[in-house]
Amino acid sequence: MKKDTSHMIRRAEHFKTILTGEGFLVGLIAGLVVLLYRVLLEFAGKWMNLILQYGRENPVIAGGWFLLLAVMACIVGKLVKWEPMISGSGIPQVEGEMMGKLTQRWWRILPAKFLGGFLSLLAGLSLGREGPSIQIGAMAGKAVSKVLDRGKTEEKYLLTCGASAGLAAAFHAPLAGVMFSLEEIHKNFSVSVLISVMTASITADYISSQFLGFHSVFQFDIAKEILPRYYGHIIVLGIILGLLGAFYNKMTMWVQSLYYKAKGLNETTRLLIPFLLAGILGFLVPQVLGSGHDLIETAAGGQLMLSALLGLLGLKFVFSLISFGSGAPGGIFFPLLVLGALIGGSYGTFAAEYMGMDPAYISNFVLLAMAGYFTAIVRAPITGIILIFEMTGQVSQMLSMSLISITAYLTASWVRSEPIYESLLNSLLKRQGQSVPEKTGEKILQEFLVCYNSTIQDKMVQQVEWPRNCLIVAVKRNETELIPKGRTILMAGDIIVTMSDEIDAPAVYDYMEKACAEIKS
Repeated sequence: MKKDTSHMIRRAEHFKTILTGEGFLVGLIAGLVVLLYRVLLEFAGKWMNLILQYGRENPVIAGGWFLLLAVMACIVGKLVKWEPMISGSGIPQVEGEMMGKLTQRWWRILPAKFLGGFLSLLAGLSLGREGPSIQIGAMAGKAVSKVLDRGKTEEKYLLTCGASAGLAAAFHAPLAGVMFSLEEIHKNFSVSVLISVMTASITADYISSQFLGFHSVFQFDIAKEILPRYYGHIIVLGIILGLLGAFYNKMTMWVQSLYYKAKGLNETTRLLIPFLLAGILGFLVPQVLGSGHDLIETAAGGQLMLSALLGLLGLKFVFSLISFGSGAPGGIFFPLLVLGALIGGSYGTFAAEYMGMDPAYISNFVLLAMAGYFTAIVRAPITGIILIFEMTGQVSQMLSMSLISITAYLTASWVRSEPIYESLLNSLLKRQGQSVPEKTGEKILQEFLVCYNSTIQDKMVQQVEWPRNCLIVAVKRNETELIPKGRTILMAGDIIVTMSDEIDAPAVYDYMEKACAEIKS
């Protein structure tokens, strides 16, 4: 059906109601699909542990496991080659489609992401289920849009609904699903999209909870709320998390570029590296395999020594970079929460051993560091706070969680670290040959005096040929500041204020100095 203007106007009269109903439908379908994906990944983790257990006792099984890992790497490589959009977490792909820069084929992505994600987690790669769940949910929303023959505008609403439903079903976090899809995917908080997204998220969460239970993802208790005298520790930890989050983003992009620039590596050979490494680590340090759910509860228990926490943090960090950089289908959401927990556990243990802090607060710092590290990397503070609150069921830490998130956010911004999903999307677009705006640095304001009898004196602003990449923001005349318009006449003694990017400032300066001082012939 042709989506002409009259059709859209007629639908606009009942758009909120229609969109809410479609949100429920998307939540229902996405919830069921993501629930199936989540259950498959649960089995993948159990089967992997069982194989490793037998492999430690039988060298033949261990050798067979490495052979199977190579076969799985080849299968996933073929899947990524067949459908490149399943590579990585899937969140940048959804963001790219929302911006109109990418197109995803839902009928290919759904089966390929399912199988690719299952095999990657079965192998033990340090990847999460949240990114794929968001992409799978969004593709369920796109499928609904295509089946119902909706227009492009409405399709984007349904993509957002699906993304929200995917996160809600993956983590039993409906509010975080709403906030993430609005804050990171849709980047809009209109009433229409809010109601439909909430409907989809709650529906998907209810379906998931009916099968897997209504308990939170993490089952550790916070003994007591952090006392105000320890808030200095929160600020220090927030700064550490901001710096380490910026380092994580930089290293993630660097490792990914190494994979894609290395000669002789293709979709399959890239994946052999993390798959075979997972086999080695599985027999040496199995704790770092998979998403790392158990590591969080171990760190919160406060039973590990500082050296053990730092060792696990280093191994998990490196293995996560190698796993994700290869392009295997899987997310960084959950692994980065694990890394945050290990950072918080390390800091809390250090403070308890050397700074006299009560060891009972170690679990608090684990929880807070998860929110802070997520905020530093993803740059979505509201989502981070709500996500950790829903995943742990701990509402008493809201004040301290907000403090550490703000501190980590400001620190990461201070060192000019880009949000990870924005960086990943730009990298993806570059690999596809699309142009991406380059970084331009700070905006620079410069002032130039219009000299008597210069070439631009007595001319209107619209008559002057101004330098490229430059904006005339004000004209100061005596004690008055004018807003420059096309018909504003420039007079001798006027001060022209320009704004340009830092990289263009020198060229603008040279051009304007000449134009304002050059005498009419």
